[in-house]
Amino acid sequence: MRWTVHGERTIYASDWVNLTLVDVEQPDGRRFEHHAVRMHPVAAAVVLDDQDRVLLEWRHRFITGTWGWEIPTGIVDEGETPAETAAREVEEETGWRPAAVTRLLSYEPNNGIADSRHHLFLARGAELVGEPTDKNESDRAEWVPLDRIGEFIERGELLDGPTLVGLLHVLAFARARPLAG
Repeated sequence: MRWTVHGERTIYASDWVNLTLVDVEQPDGRRFEHHAVRMHPVAAAVVLDDQDRVLLEWRHRFITGTWGWEIPTGIVDEGETPAETAAREVEEETGWRPAAVTRLLSYEPNNGIADSRHHLFLARGAELVGEPTDKNESDRAEWVPLDRIGEFIERGELLDGPTLVGLLHVLAFARARPLAG
């Protein structure tokens, strides 16, 4: 069953998000306007060291009023590949320069109402090159043992979509077979 799109109009637009109304027709013939949130693609990186630890940031999210652990994530800039974005965000937000990043997966976190392609990468290793240059991202960055990820999830300290998807992917597949990288 494919819905037919007859048109789309913007209600609100900014550098971060666009809200549109899409004129759609369902297979049964019903036609109506459906809200759609249009967002830029995002890239994130799971950075692992040789001690089976992951580089995480402790940060506050004002929208939900929560604190939690997250992997470095950011919007893909014009002219930049998602892999370049992932590596840049790790360095800007943590002060660690990741080894070469390899693609894990891409996904749409809420494709019933939004388009926001998320690209996840893996880096095995990183070099400390200085202090984070983006001081507004987090309180601190830490190397956290992968064995603690389940504990963080149960305590509600891992709420971020890219972080959950990336870490659960690594935990699920790294144990069964080595990941590329």
